[in-house]
Amino acid sequence: MTDLLTFRPEIVHEVHSSDAPVIAKSIGVAERIYSYGFVRKTLILAGLAIAWEAYGRWLGNPLLFPTFGQTVEAFVSNIASGVIPQRMLVSLQTLVIGYGIGIGLAALLTTLAIGSRIGADLLETLTSMFNPLPAIALLPLALIWFGLGSGSVIFVLVHSVLWAIALNTHARFRSVSNTLRMVGQNYGLRGLKLVRLILIPAAFPAILTGLKVGWAFAWRTLIAAELVFGVSSGAGGLGWFIYENRNQLETANVFAGLFTVILIGLFVENVIFATIERKTIRRWGMQH
Repeated sequence: MTDLLTFRPEIVHEVHSSDAPVIAKSIGVAERIYSYGFVRKTLILAGLAIAWEAYGRWLGNPLLFPTFGQTVEAFVSNIASGVIPQRMLVSLQTLVIGYGIGIGLAALLTTLAIGSRIGADLLETLTSMFNPLPAIALLPLALIWFGLGSGSVIFVLVHSVLWAIALNTHARFRSVSNTLRMVGQNYGLRGLKLVRLILIPAAFPAILTGLKVGWAFAWRTLIAAELVFGVSSGAGGLGWFIYENRNQLETANVFAGLFTVILIGLFVENVIFATIERKTIRRWGMQH
């Protein structure tokens, strides 16, 4: 046994540097830049703009489909003349009022639903009744009740915002664990304090999703309402701008109005909501 141990041949494996596993790999400048989300989204938008320009040139009919360059030219021209900023301000003022009222009513209904069984039954019943109704279908009634003014548009905006936010918030409130609820109750939290300090932070990802959905519904409803019903309180918004230029066969201006609607949507989604998300749920470790 001793001889075997003494004369046992040793096996030595030579490891070449090319065979060693890579622990860390340096990335190039292009790959580092591409890792940013806004860069990838910008590339997607640039690709869509190129496709738009190519199709417009291939079609060769500005009255039917202007090129991207013609649309940008009309957009810049209407910005310089002050037409689009004025119409945009009218639309956004109406939107903020309707969106704010919708959020307030959704918060009230959701708080009642969490606080009592009758409140939950009320929210479920109202949601079952009114959520399937398209907001724009209520516009004729709104015109009868509120007349030719911003009140009619605000009414349909509230309808489009209210149910999406209330449904998301209430569903997430109900899914908050009983452990969190009991922790809050052990600290003496009841009613609104429990909702504000425990339920809202725990349910905020779903609440933010509801706010995004409500915003999208409200923005689409507003443009559609202005297209159908036109001028609000003596001044038209972006929808009315699109409708006017459609009647005058100014297709480039129509596309410029739609382009403005798209830009506002991109700004709200990728700047405002992204900032809220970064400062809340990502900072809290609730989303990667």
